[in-house]
Formats: sequence, C-alpha cells, structure tokens
Amino acid sequence: MAGQIPDLHATVRTGTGKGAARQSRRDGNVPGIVYGGGVDPVAIDIPFNVLLKKLRAGRFLSTLFNLKVDGHDDVRVICRNVQRDVVKDLPTHLDLMRLKRTTKINLFIHVNFEGEDECPGIRKGGLLSVVRPEVELVVTAGDIPDHLTANIAGLEIGDTITISDITLPAGAKPTIDRDFVIANISAPAALLSDGEDEDGAEEAPAEETAAEDEEEA
Repeated sequence: MAGQIPDLHATVRTGTGKGAARQSRRDGNVPGIVYGGGVDPVAIDIPFNVLLKKLRAGRFLSTLFNLKVDGHDDVRVICRNVQRDVVKDLPTHLDLMRLKRTTKINLFIHVNFEGEDECPGIRKGGLLSVVRPEVELVVTAGDIPDHLTANIAGLEIGDTITISDITLPAGAKPTIDRDFVIANISAPAALLSDGEDEDGAEEAPAEETAAEDEEEA
C-alpha cells in the first residue's frame, strides 16, 4: 500500500487573470491552478522558495502530493505542467490535477533489496550493483506501493535480477515494455584485476616469440 504522501501547502489566490498572477509573483509566490476531479478549478499560490526546492529535488512531475489549502479538504494531486521563465528557467506557473482513487498515473517507485545475507555471490566478495534504484510504474492513485522488493538470495557473481523477478502490486505495470535489469552481482575489483594480470601474462610470450622471429629473420 501507499507510504506517506508528501504535503504541498498552498493558499487560495484572490483574483484571476494575468494581473493577479503578476501580483502573486511580486509577493514571492508562484501562481497555479488546481483542476479535475469533478470539482471547479481553484486558483492557488505556492511560496516560490518552497516550490523551487521541490523542483530541484527531482521527480516533481511524477510525485503524488497531498495538497493542503486552508478552507478546502485535502486532496491528492499530481503536477501536469510547470511553466518557466524562458530566460531564467525559474517557475512562473503550475497546473495541478486532482486524482480519484481509481485514476491511473505514472510514478517512480523505490526498490528495496533483501536477502544479502543469503546471497552466495556477495559472500564470495561480489558487489550488489544497482542499475535502477527506482522503477517507473503505472499505478492507481488509491493503491500506490511504498516500495518494491527485490530478493537477491541465491544469486551468484554475474547473476542479474530483472523486473520480472519482482512481484508488482495488483494493477501496477512497468512503463517499459521489456524485461529490464534492476541490479546485478558484479565481481570484486580484486578479481577483475587478477583477470587483467592473467591476460597480460598470456600476451607476454606472444610478444617475446614475435621478437625472436624478427631476430631469426
């Protein structure tokens, strides 16, 4: 089931149109609109610094938020668009869409790994190399998983774990339509170095033989 959904605080913007939006920006806010869900749109303001911090944290357009506006019930929203200044690349407006519990959305879900104590590859010195710490899934808004679990017990050095090895929540599916790699058990650096030394040792006799042939010629 879903983990804790981050809050996004906003205030109702008085007035609409370009004039009200410009005043909102002068007051240190970013104007926005909340729409959808069978309810009338609501004009809002979000503090500029708060929004900029969330944008810089990444995944803003694929994160589900619990929108909190004074005088209104909390509602789950997802951002559908952030308009930016063409010169400064700073946010100037955003569109938030209300979600019903049955709404399908794309979200990045974190992957947790378990079974390291029972992984022969790691016991032999191998390393867990994570290719995708997050996986983008199509999920329903009312049944968002907190994380996915990848079990690496039994994996040897060189083995991989793919998305087909992970049990997904009911109704969820990856956005990528192929069996992609999530992580692998890679050989330890010392073992790779030994392999390179051995390769070099094998090449030496060939070089010496070539030199001897030239001398004989």
